[in-house]
Amino acid sequence: MTTRVALGLSYRGEAYKGWQSQPGGGTVQDALEAALSQFAAHPVRTICAGRTDAGVHGLNQVVHFDAEVERDPFSWIRGSNRYLPKDIAIQWCEFPGADFHARNHARGRRYAYLLREAVVRPAIETGSCGWVFRPLDGDAMRAAAAVLIGEHDFSSFRSAECQALSPIKQLRAIHIKKHGAYWRFEFDASAFLHHMVRNIMGCLIAVGSGTRSVQWLAEVLAARNRQVAAPTFAPDGLYFVGPYYDAHLHLPEHVAALDWLPGA
Repeated sequence: MTTRVALGLSYRGEAYKGWQSQPGGGTVQDALEAALSQFAAHPVRTICAGRTDAGVHGLNQVVHFDAEVERDPFSWIRGSNRYLPKDIAIQWCEFPGADFHARNHARGRRYAYLLREAVVRPAIETGSCGWVFRPLDGDAMRAAAAVLIGEHDFSSFRSAECQALSPIKQLRAIHIKKHGAYWRFEFDASAFLHHMVRNIMGCLIAVGSGTRSVQWLAEVLAARNRQVAAPTFAPDGLYFVGPYYDAHLHLPEHVAALDWLPGA
């Protein structure tokens, strides 16, 4: 008998080669599976809701796995966190049923990008936010972002390494707000292509800084050509906020780290 376990995970991506396990190790998945396997005393393999790249952070990454031992939820949290490095921590544990799938059952996913607008580069928050030294026009960025809302072919914002079967995704919302020196960009979509948010960020910043017009982003979207878009922006300020599911699963969508980001 096995039990399907769902976990919510927070991590800083700065020290890791991304989420997905690699032969040489050094990924978030490698660290998590090693900790879970040690606590459960049997090999554990996890499936996540959304893979993140090197340097990208996770606030409420959701994973599932099948456990051969019985433990209560808090024991999974406390016991497994003992074996995890300080920049990775399980936030919650639930038992959603044997048919639950962290990736396939997600109704959508959310990302946030934290951007510092200042004359000088970050120091204390280095690795935790992106940086621009030119003033940004929020109204221009919001107007440009509006053309991306809906179901579109996002090939212009897709990396060459993207393995998605289709470039067509439904982008449900983009919210842009400023808190002091920090801009917070929030993205909600059915799913995201590889580098999609970072490529959109590069374009929005080009518009916000005045180097491109508001109308330019509509031209980029229509071109369906990665070559016409702005360069991929830095991963430092990108946070996988997490997936969301049908209400009957009762899986938490909010973790404490969400309150830590400026501009909440």
